[in-house]
Amino acid sequence: MKVLVSGAGGLIGAALVRSLHTQGNEVRALKRGATGGDTIGWDPEAGRLDPGALEGLDAVVHLAGENIAGGRWTAARKQRILASRVQGTQLLSQTLARLARPPQVLICASAVGYYGDRGAEQLTEDSSPGDGFLAEVCRAWEHAADPARTAGIRTVHLRFGMVLSAEGGALSRMLLPFRLGLGGRLGSGEQYLSWISLDDAVRALAHLLAHQDLSGPFNAASPHPCTNAEFTRALGKVLHRPALCPVPAWALRLALGEMADELLLASTRAVPARLLASGFSFAHPELVETLRLLLGK
Repeated sequence: MKVLVSGAGGLIGAALVRSLHTQGNEVRALKRGATGGDTIGWDPEAGRLDPGALEGLDAVVHLAGENIAGGRWTAARKQRILASRVQGTQLLSQTLARLARPPQVLICASAVGYYGDRGAEQLTEDSSPGDGFLAEVCRAWEHAADPARTAGIRTVHLRFGMVLSAEGGALSRMLLPFRLGLGGRLGSGEQYLSWISLDDAVRALAHLLAHQDLSGPFNAASPHPCTNAEFTRALGKVLHRPALCPVPAWALRLALGEMADELLLASTRAVPARLLASGFSFAHPELVETLRLLLGK
C-alpha cells in the first residue's frame, strides 16, 4: 500500500513507519513545512495542505499532536494541545474528502482520556465520554474527522492507553528514579491505568489497516489494565529495586496543577472489547512479562 503517516517522528509513528517498510509498503511522512522526497509538507494553523500531494494514497494514519505531558497546563498550553489535534485533523479530513481518489481508510489517534476519571468502572468503546479537559480534547479530536467519514472514507479512532517502550514515552521517564530505588505509587495508587506495548500498538494499527470492515472507535489497550500501585510493584520487581517512595497527591498537584489530576491521578480502566472481537490477538497482554521483555530482564 501507499501510506501517509503524520507524527512519523514520534514514538508510535517511527515504529509504524519501520514496520510498514518491512512489509513492503510505500510510506510518506506528513510534516510541518518540509516538502521533498517521501515528505509532504503542511501547515495546520494556516490551513495549508496541497490536495494534489495526497492523490493516490491507499491509507492515512494521523498521529500528530502536541505532547500533552510536555509541561504544566497553562491556559495557552491547553489551547495548543486542543488546536494541534482539532485543526490538523479537520484540515486533513476535509482535504481527503475533496480528493478525486480518496484513500480507503483514515486512522486517527485518540486516547483513553476520552472516558475521563471513572474509578473502577470497566470501559469499552460503547461507554459514554467523560468529563475534564482530556475528555473534551478527545471528543473534539474525533469529531474533527467527520468530513472524511461523511465522504465515505472508512474512519477509525484508535484510543491509545499509555504506550510502553524503553525507547521513549512514560516508561522511559520512569526508569531512572526506579533504578535509583526512588520509585513509588502516585497518590492512593488505586487509580487504574490502561497500557499497551509499543509492539502491540503498531500491530493494532496494522490490523485496522488490513481489515476493511472495521471502523469507528477502538481501545488500544491491554485486556489487563492495572492500578498505579500494581504497575509500581511490577516495575520495581522487574528492575529488582524497592518501590517504596510514594508521591502524595497534594505534592503532584502542587508541582503539576490540573495535569496531575488528569494524567496521573485519574482512573481509566479501558478494555479492548472491539479489537478482541475483531480477531486481534495481543502479543503482550500481561504487564510483568511485557516489562521484562522491554527492559531485557
